[in-house]
Order: sequence, then structure tokens, then C-alpha cells
Amino acid sequence: MANPNAVVEQQLVAATQIIERQLDAEIERLDNLDAEDLDAIRRDRLAAMKKRQQKKQDWIANGHGEYTELTEEKEFFETTKKSENVVCHFYRDQFMRCKIVDKHLNILAKKHIETKFCKINVEKAPFLTERLKIRVLPTLCLVKDGKTKDYVVGFTDLGNKDEFTTEVLEWRIARADVIEYSGDLMTFPGTGPSGGQRMNVQKKTIRGGRRGDSDDSDDSD
Repeated sequence: MANPNAVVEQQLVAATQIIERQLDAEIERLDNLDAEDLDAIRRDRLAAMKKRQQKKQDWIANGHGEYTELTEEKEFFETTKKSENVVCHFYRDQFMRCKIVDKHLNILAKKHIETKFCKINVEKAPFLTERLKIRVLPTLCLVKDGKTKDYVVGFTDLGNKDEFTTEVLEWRIARADVIEYSGDLMTFPGTGPSGGQRMNVQKKTIRGGRRGDSDDSDDSD
């Protein structure tokens, strides 16, 4: 029987050789570029930078960069039409855990201006709350391109404790692809010997169904 360690070592060597060949090919390509090619690359990069800057201006014009309150239900639909990515917190004033979420979303709104962060009081949005079948508070509705991608219900996905970090909530939101995220979506932040615990996670699209009740959350009923 083949030595498992030897097999793994062979696989690592093969992978390394592939990467080295790719790097060599890229270096050779860059070495062969002439002045016209370099000018084209600079123009493309400049155009990309200008496009990104314009998008930032559009985001700010749509209220991105701040964590805002929606005062009525129709604002939710208007917001999801104007912004490609939306994180909306359904809350009640008297729920302490909703205030904890507020603190973290206020930080993330400033960090991720590519996404609109907002909240709405369920008492002012009975139709919307029922339509989205929200039963537990706090609940975050994660919307992309006008479609609900996912929900963060209570604190179950955040370590089942009130003292979760902003990075944990950021990671959980990123799993729905509604913010730009460069971390490892498969690793729960801040746990384990190497700073993260490997997890079996799946992205999902929610089209309906009751938001499950959770023992660690406030019930909105």
C-alpha cells in the first residue's frame, strides 16, 4: 500500500510545479510587452479606477456608508431597487439583542460602502414582516439584486452568544455575497488554534418559509 504521506507530498510537488510554470509564463509575457501594450494596460487600469470611483459616488448618493432607519415599508422596496446589495435589520426597540446588532452594523456600514445597511421596526412594517415570515428578532434580511439571498436569524450563526465580534457578523453576511470580503468564508473567525475553525458552510437562497424560532433569540410574536 502506498504511503499516504508520500502521496500527499507528490501532490504538493505537482501543484507547486504547476504554479511555477504559470508564474514563468506570466513573467515571460510581461517581459515581451512593448510600449503600446503597457500603455493599453495603463489605460485599462485607469478606466477601471474611474469606474470604481463613480460607483463609490453613486453608493454615497444612495445613502451608503451610513446605517439608516427606514420609517415605512415602501422604503424597503425602494432601497432594494436602488442598491444592488442591502442588509436590513428587522428589530424592536425593547429587544437588547437588536441593540447589539445595531452597534455592529453601524461599524460595517462605514466599512462596506458597496452595501446599503438599514433597519426597520417590525411594529411599523407588519405587512413586510409577515411577507418575509420573520418570527425571531433580531433578523437580518440579506438582499442582492432585488432578491432575498439569506437571513441571519438571532445569534445562532454568530457563535450563540451576545459577545460576538463585528468580524463574525461581517463573515456571516459575506456568506450571502452581499459585501466584498477577502477572508476565508469556510472558516469561522477568531476560534481554533490557528485563529479560525474550519466549518462546513453552504450558501443558500431563501425564497420562502418560516424563519425558524431560536432558543437564543427574542421572539417577535
